[in-house]
Amino acid sequence: MVNHYPGNSYHTPADNARDFLDRLLLGTRWYFYFNIMRVVLDARRYSIEGRYDDDAWVESSYRMLRCHERCGAHCHFMGLDNISLTNEPAIFIGNHMSTAETFLMPSIIVPRKKVTFVVKKNLLDYPLFGSIMRTRDPVAVSRRDPKEDFKAVMSQGKEKLGFGTSLVIFPQSTRMQQFSPKNFNTIGIKLAKSTGVPIVPFALKTDFWGKGWLLKDFGPVNRSNQVYIEFGEPFRVAGNGKEEHQRIIDFIKSRLEEWEPQNLEPALGGRHTT
Repeated sequence: MVNHYPGNSYHTPADNARDFLDRLLLGTRWYFYFNIMRVVLDARRYSIEGRYDDDAWVESSYRMLRCHERCGAHCHFMGLDNISLTNEPAIFIGNHMSTAETFLMPSIIVPRKKVTFVVKKNLLDYPLFGSIMRTRDPVAVSRRDPKEDFKAVMSQGKEKLGFGTSLVIFPQSTRMQQFSPKNFNTIGIKLAKSTGVPIVPFALKTDFWGKGWLLKDFGPVNRSNQVYIEFGEPFRVAGNGKEEHQRIIDFIKSRLEEWEPQNLEPALGGRHTT
């Protein structure tokens, strides 16, 4: 399996140039989604043919990175060494901003840890994405019945962790441009406490890929926004988990504040290295 980001961080080269066709279309969203759909359709074909394994998942995820960069995005992935600081499966817990993270994170995590996602059950029936998602054997929840969702995550999550598969959990349950701690539930904390596995917190800013009004997955392409994903140091839950829950919230809030445009230069020029 190819690890496209072998260091502790990855940053799109400063001289990365937008594709000519993207410029020709005057900065509209259509060239971006044309390239995205090419990747999705290839992945769908492989999944139907039974050839969409972890290697294929990583490669399609990396192609998604290139789709972003070819349309002007500068991507910054940081704290990558934290993913593999422990040899056991982990629970990745962080904020959920756009469709982009579900496409970009596999190429970052999978070469370091086998992983799947907690996803909405109806994604498994989507005409385009359903067959792809089913090959990843995710934990599926309805997002309508919190009690049933809790049971599903606790039972299926324990099973997957027991077989060595890590989990990515978005406690917000839905994509939000602004981070809201009050909508950030503790289900990941409870699963980590029950199983004893470590938590790897992450924070992200992926609003380059905007959220649409009619079709959520096909929103505007915000070329002035950079893409950030950062992983924190792993830790375990002690006590009732309240301190650990707040620790994740504080990590996310601090990174989002750091990634505000006026704060970018000190952050990227200081503590992050390749």
